[in-house]
Amino acid sequence: MSIAEKIGADIIAAMKAHQEHRLTTLRMVKSALRSKEIDKRQPLTDAEQTQVLSTLLKQRRESVDSFTKGGRPELAAKEQAEIDMIEAYMPQAAGEDQLRALVVAAVAELAASSGTKPTPREMGAVMKLAQQSIQATGLRADGKLVSELVKAELAK
Repeated sequence: MSIAEKIGADIIAAMKAHQEHRLTTLRMVKSALRSKEIDKRQPLTDAEQTQVLSTLLKQRRESVDSFTKGGRPELAAKEQAEIDMIEAYMPQAAGEDQLRALVVAAVAELAASSGTKPTPREMGAVMKLAQQSIQATGLRADGKLVSELVKAELAK
């Protein structure tokens, strides 16, 4: 069952249970997925659906920061509740140890292909390789955390 199908089923369940906030959040997610599908003019893959959800999560996190700084805790709490609902549809998040292992492998692979250990200037190439290996495993990871791990590994 794809993410969009799960969301459709959960919308029906939320309607039956009269869960207004959950219903509006799920409809917003479904709308974002449908909009991306229309732009692409063909059905979205699971990776593309996950990418749309990641974008929505990032927007919500930025809103939480803005509302918290602006002294609007009730709006920040509403956005946080939406984050929790959307994250339920995301693949499992990778742990820091798993990410570190993937980053070390990416650095080793780049070192093997070029013959020398990558320098901090080659961070972009390492990030690209690390992100590809993370996607290949089916996990999801925070780009900021991956970036910090890559910086730490290249600084060694």
